[in-house]
Amino acid sequence: MPTRLTHTQLLRYAGLITWVMVGSGLVMNALFLLESRPEGLRFAVFAMPVAAYLVFGLAFWLATASLVRARGRIGAILLLLAMTVSALAVSLLTDSGLGAILMMVMAAVVPWLLPGWPGVAWLVLQHLPLIGIFMQGLEFRLVEALMQSLLYAGVSGFVYVAGLVAKQQAEAREEQRRLNAELRATRSLLADSARVGERLRISRELHDLLGHHLTALSLNLEVAGHLSEGRAQEHVRQAHTLARLLLTDVREAVSAMRGEDRLDLAAALQTLVEGVPALEVIVEIEAALPVQDAEHAQVLLRCAQEIITNTIRHAQAQRLWLKLARIDGALRLSARDDGIGGETVRAGNGLSGMRERLQAVGGRLEIATAPGQGFRIDILLPLETPA
Repeated sequence: MPTRLTHTQLLRYAGLITWVMVGSGLVMNALFLLESRPEGLRFAVFAMPVAAYLVFGLAFWLATASLVRARGRIGAILLLLAMTVSALAVSLLTDSGLGAILMMVMAAVVPWLLPGWPGVAWLVLQHLPLIGIFMQGLEFRLVEALMQSLLYAGVSGFVYVAGLVAKQQAEAREEQRRLNAELRATRSLLADSARVGERLRISRELHDLLGHHLTALSLNLEVAGHLSEGRAQEHVRQAHTLARLLLTDVREAVSAMRGEDRLDLAAALQTLVEGVPALEVIVEIEAALPVQDAEHAQVLLRCAQEIITNTIRHAQAQRLWLKLARIDGALRLSARDDGIGGETVRAGNGLSGMRERLQAVGGRLEIATAPGQGFRIDILLPLETPA
C-alpha cells in the first residue's frame, strides 16, 4: 500500500515539480536569447539565469525541509529574501514572466515562514518590481505592465491561501495528536489510581471485618481451651491454632496489598511523549520509582505536559530531555531543550499555573535560560505533602 503523503509533503513536492517545469521554459528562453547576443556574452546569458534559478530551488528546498517545526524569524526572512531576489533575477535576465511563476511557487510557503499580515505584505510588495521588469524587458506600457503584475499577484494570492489552509490543517492535526497523547497519559494515570484505590479499599475491608472477627474468634477459642477438658480441649486448641494462622495470613495479605499502592508515573510519561509532534523527547526515568500519592503524580504529569507544550510553541528546539528521579525524599523532574533560550524569563499562564500547582503540594520550580543555551526547568516535589 503506498504511503499517504501529508499536507506539507504534498505542498513541497508540488512546488518542486512546478520548479522543474519552469526550468524547461528557462532553457528554451535562454536558447532563444543566445541567437541575439554577441559571441562573448552567450555563456553569461545562459549561466546567470540558470544560477538564479538554482538558488531559488535550493532556498525552496530548505524552506520546506520541515515546515511544521518552529523556525527562527531571521532564518525565515533570509530564505524569503533569497527566493524573491532569485525569482526577480530570473525574470530580469530572461526578459520574461518565468520569475513571476516562481513567485507563485514561493507563495505556498510564505504562510509558514512569515504568517499574518507581514506575509501578505511581502507577497504583494515582491510583485512591484515586476512592473519595471516588464516595461524594460518586454517593452510593455505602464498600464500593461501593471495589469500583468496584478495577474501574477492574483494567482499568487490564491496559492497563498492554499498554503495557509494546509498550514492550519497541519497545525490542527498536530494539536490533536498532542491532546490525544495527553488524554492517553491521563487515562493511564487515572486507571492506575483507580486500581490502587480499589486495592486499598479491599485491604481495609479485609483488615476491619475479617481481621476483627478472626481476632474475636481466636480470643473465644483461647477461653474455651481453658474451660474444656479431655479430647474436646485438644480440638479447641487446634481450632485456636488455625484461627491464629488464618489471622496471620489475612494480615500478610493486607500488608502485601498495601505495599502495591504505587502509581506507574513512568508509564504515563512514556505515553505522554509518544504523541509529541515536531519534537524529539528523550525520557530518562529512574527504575522502581515510587509514587504513592495520586495528587503528586497528577501534578508532575501536568507539569510535564506544560513543559512539552511550551517547548513546541516557543523554544524553537529540536530535542527535549526529561529526567525523573528520586532525591532525598523528593521527586525531581528536570527538563532542558536545545532551543534559542532568552535573556529573561517572562512567566505566562503556563509557568504561573505550574508554580501554583507545585506550591499547593509543597513543591518548587526553578528556571534557567540564556541566549543560545536553551531553556532549563527543575521541579522538586516532596513525596509527602507538608501539613
